[in-house]
Formats: sequence, C-alpha cells, structure tokens
Amino acid sequence: MDTLAQYEAAVAGCRDIFIKKTKDYGTSWRVLRPISVVDQIFIKAQRIRNLQEIGTQKVEDGIDGEFKAIVNYGIIGLIQLQQNGNPYTDLPVDEATALYDKYAAEVKDVMNAKNHDYGEAWRSLSQESFTDLILTKLLRIKQILRNKGVTLVSEGIDANYTDIVNYGLFALIKISEE
Repeated sequence: MDTLAQYEAAVAGCRDIFIKKTKDYGTSWRVLRPISVVDQIFIKAQRIRNLQEIGTQKVEDGIDGEFKAIVNYGIIGLIQLQQNGNPYTDLPVDEATALYDKYAAEVKDVMNAKNHDYGEAWRSLSQESFTDLILTKLLRIKQILRNKGVTLVSEGIDANYTDIVNYGLFALIKISEE
C-alpha cells in the first residue's frame, strides 16, 4: 500500500469535483459564514452516520460522495478563514483552484507529519470511527465559534478543519481498498 499515491488519488478526485462545481456554480460558497461551513459538513457526516447505522439509503448519492463533499467543504472552510473582501464577488476558477491546491498541500504536510509520528494508525480505524471523529471535530469548531475563536490550550478552527479533511481522505482510501 503506497499511502502517498492513494492519498494523492483521493485528493485528485475531490479536486476534480471542486473544479467542476466551481465552473457550474462559481464560488457561491464564499457567502458561507464559519458556522454555515461547519453545518454543511455536519449534514454530510450525519448522513453518513445514519447510512452506516440503518444500512440502507433512499437517496442515490453514496457514502464516498459524502466523504468527498466533506473534504471539499473542509478545504473551503480553510479558504474562508483567510478570505476578505466582498463575499458576493466570484473568484475566478483558476484563483479558487490555486487556493484549493494551497490548502490541500498544507493538509497533506500535516498528514505526512502525523503518519510519521503515529505510524499510520488510521489504517486500523473503521469507517464509522472516521465519521465519529469528523463529527467530534465539528462539535469542537462549534464550541470554538461560541467562544469567539478563543481557545485556552486547544488547537484552533484551522487544525480541526485539517483533521476533518484528512479523516475524509483516509475514509476514501479505505473505501477504495474494499
């Protein structure tokens, strides 16, 4: 198993969707406030959890598509933390893609560092655990937002988004191995 190749393939699939949706919708996501980005990810994670628990689905979109959306919204969340200006002004596709690539590279750097230290422990986790960890990170971000972004000893919103993106990518890797 070549983790880096699998990881890059998962990112490429998510990136492709991000670019196509940006071409279809523009960067309409720029109007999302921090809590709205969190809620978009929450909706996706909650659907995955429901499907994992009940075992059937009525909407065609599969769990892998929901994990891809989580990855993309996580990167959007990272982009939004740094964006200023009029949120109603579309970013050109190439600029949005460059921002996506910048944050995806930062997330990958964190993955590489943690994989070094933790010895790829994520490979022994279940899909259900990735979902629960994503939901936990979302609840943490909500609390940080209620605290006006202030933490006493904990990582900030950006670190939680980074972990969410990596958990989503790990889940996609594990799905691809099934």
